[in-house]
Amino acid sequence: MNIKELIGWQDFEKIDMRVGTIVKAEAFAKARKPAYQLLIDFGADLGLKKSSAQITNLYQPQDLIGKQIIAVVNFPPKQIANFISECLVLGVLGLNGDVTLLTTSLGTANGLQIA
Repeated sequence: MNIKELIGWQDFEKIDMRVGTIVKAEAFAKARKPAYQLLIDFGADLGLKKSSAQITNLYQPQDLIGKQIIAVVNFPPKQIANFISECLVLGVLGLNGDVTLLTTSLGTANGLQIA
C-alpha cells in the first residue's frame, strides 16, 4: 500500500480529533452499506454528536454503548440517506475491509483532544 501525499504540520493541526463515548447505537436501515447510527458524547464543550459508521462486521450495537472512541469533530455535517452525520469515527481498515475502532487504552474525559 502506498503512502498518501505528504501534508504539512499546519494541515495536520487543522484536524480536530477528540475522545467521545458512544451513548446510543442502532442499525441504520436506510444506509446503502450496512452501518450503525451512533450518538456520541464529547463532553460539555461539544455535547452530543451523531455519526454513521460502517462497523457492523466486528461490532454489535449493544457492545458499543459505553465504548470510548476517537473521532474527527470538525468536518462539516454530511447527509447520509435521511441522517445527518456530524463527526467521523476513526478506525483501522483491515485487509478484508472490516473496521476496528480506534479507542483509548485507559478511560479519559470526553472531549479531550488527540495530540
